[in-house]
Amino acid sequence: MNSIKLFYPIKTLDGKILLAAGSELNDESINDLLAAHPPVSLKTYHLMDHGSIKKDLFDILDRAPYNIIFSDSDCLSEIIDVMKNIRFVAPVLEVLDFFKNHDCATYRHMLTIFALTILIARDLVPNYRKRVSEIAYGPTHDFGKICVPLDILKKNQPLTRDELNHLQHHTIAGYVLLSYYFRDSRSIAANVARDHHERMSGRGYPRGIKQEDLMIEIVAVCDVYDALISTRPYRPISYDNRTALETLISMAEKGEVGWRVVKSLIAHNRSSKPKYTDTVMSREKRGTPPLDNLYGKISDDD
Repeated sequence: MNSIKLFYPIKTLDGKILLAAGSELNDESINDLLAAHPPVSLKTYHLMDHGSIKKDLFDILDRAPYNIIFSDSDCLSEIIDVMKNIRFVAPVLEVLDFFKNHDCATYRHMLTIFALTILIARDLVPNYRKRVSEIAYGPTHDFGKICVPLDILKKNQPLTRDELNHLQHHTIAGYVLLSYYFRDSRSIAANVARDHHERMSGRGYPRGIKQEDLMIEIVAVCDVYDALISTRPYRPISYDNRTALETLISMAEKGEVGWRVVKSLIAHNRSSKPKYTDTVMSREKRGTPPLDNLYGKISDDD
């Protein structure tokens, strides 16, 4: 990994600084970090047994459009069964609790991406149960947002350039934190956290690399989709479902994401549940993005 200068600190939920602002993040510094903190035995817990996660997830999946996407009862039962067998170290669950109490939109988003990612991986990834249980990446893709001030995450006005940079810092922060907790900088969970905003075209962040990992691509597409159709502080209303899917089609047309993942998501949006390989998509764009959407706009006060 090429060296990246950190402009903001990376710290745990309880305030322990792992890397200070001004540090250089590279393979050597991440290895030094792991070497300086010997492995600690952390208890693991089943995700679906923690707090109200199971109830909250079912509440999410019972609402449109997820009630259509997950309407195949056999498929949903299989996904829930996969999720029931996944265990997480305590810090991961503590972060979910933090967001549930302080930023419910992020909490719900993390749970939704986990379920959606398993659904799409079921279509596209051989032996997906084993891969998902090994990497357990879904609810950790935005883990690094604990290093972003809540007033930035919840701001309903255009961000300043510094605030935008701080927000994008969550990718690198998630990579470092999950490397630290999983004791492995090569873990797929850490790499998903770092790279889920990278694009196949090379036009993404934080490194501007060409994203080529199918698992990360699945998370990236699900991340964009749920962000568009969900409530966000930076726009008065959400994207309607058609416009959100058309946005993903446009991204695939530009080579930013892959067609297979987009087609799988569209297939699950249809009541007939066609195979993604048989899904025919209209290239006609009839959706209308919401007005007064502040996403991507920089404050004039910057």
